[in-house]
Amino acid sequence: MYHDAETGRPLFWLGASRTDLRVFPAEARLEAGRQLRRVQQGLLPDDWKPLPGIGAGVRELRVHTGREHRVIYLARFAEAVYVLHAFEKRTRKTRQADVEIARMRFRELTRPRPLR
Repeated sequence: MYHDAETGRPLFWLGASRTDLRVFPAEARLEAGRQLRRVQQGLLPDDWKPLPGIGAGVRELRVHTGREHRVIYLARFAEAVYVLHAFEKRTRKTRQADVEIARMRFRELTRPRPLR
């Protein structure tokens, strides 16, 4: 989790998403961080698209730096922004494996939990 009062909602990294983002080249990592801060503040990133096939409210943040990088996140809950997956996109079509990783993490995040 990352939270700073100035940035708004906390950021939760699911699975290996934070590790995956850390291997982005420096320029892509910095831009992804700037755009995620916008999302934490309740704003939209500069370049994004909805991914309803993964889950309701899931969005893809697009980072262009000569190479293409993507951060899939969910910001529909008031308590936090959840980063589901981060990856380098090497073809025009997103690899099915990347879609499945994000879908699995979305399902895990949104599954009903027993009350204590």
